[in-house]
Amino acid sequence: MPASDLKHPSGNSAPARAAGEFVVHAVRNGREWEAVRAIRTQVFVDEQGCPPELEWDEHESTSRHMVGKLDGTEIAAARWRSVWLNERAHAKLERFAVLPEYRGRGLGRRLVEEVIADARLAGFDRFVVHAQQHLEGFYGSFGFETVSDVFEEAGIRHVKMVKRP
Repeated sequence: MPASDLKHPSGNSAPARAAGEFVVHAVRNGREWEAVRAIRTQVFVDEQGCPPELEWDEHESTSRHMVGKLDGTEIAAARWRSVWLNERAHAKLERFAVLPEYRGRGLGRRLVEEVIADARLAGFDRFVVHAQQHLEGFYGSFGFETVSDVFEEAGIRHVKMVKRP
């Protein structure tokens, strides 16, 4: 597990953010890291056919990994990291995954909200996401705007979207 997962970039341990039974927080230990790996493997590698060498990249150790739990069971994952875009720091939101049996309950929306909130705590007010094209409207509902033509990542059509203050 990357050391960056244990503490908020500010140096403080980030509190778990709860809303009902669904809780999202930074990965805190090896068990949670393994759960995140299993979720991402199931969703991206097994379900969507992403090659493992593309799913597990050089940004794992510099990203802040998040886990979503429903009734204490790990069912969702995401990560974010700092990137430069147009000479400004942005939080790049990535690898949003909710296990198939938990979709359709609004948990993906809650996951995105909590990851944005976590990045805001680290001082970010600008965000970027490479959204799968079929999710463009979903990310648009958070205020993200499409800033690119369609491109392919890991064999899946994507668009670059940004959210500004």
